[in-house]
Amino acid sequence: MKKLIQQFIKFAGVGAVAFVIDYGFLVIFTELFGINYLISATLSFTISVIFNYVASMRYVFSHKEGMSRRREFIIFVVLSVLGLGLNNFCMYAGVEFFHIHYLVTKIGATVIVAIFNFVTRKIFLDGGDSAD
Repeated sequence: MKKLIQQFIKFAGVGAVAFVIDYGFLVIFTELFGINYLISATLSFTISVIFNYVASMRYVFSHKEGMSRRREFIIFVVLSVLGLGLNNFCMYAGVEFFHIHYLVTKIGATVIVAIFNFVTRKIFLDGGDSAD
């Protein structure tokens, strides 16, 4: 259990940096360039996934023995696309149905997607011991 908690703390640290990247680009695309919040959310999420892959697979999850880096990356991308769908669903529901500002909605969406990401990456990508 201690290793799982340590791994989750590492995941949260990487996630915090990814969130700053995601949130920052969301604001830039929406506020500075006038792009619709859902398109901005998709673009910013995609940018943060690149950082998240490199950092997560280096610092949080250990490489699964027998799994090629190519397959690992493909699984990561598939899980990220599912996370993007969940993110955009939360964004749309929060803004359009609950009338919550998109920047506030993004915080809630991030929490939901972070839980999804940790669980699915732990199941499909983690080699068993947390990366050191």
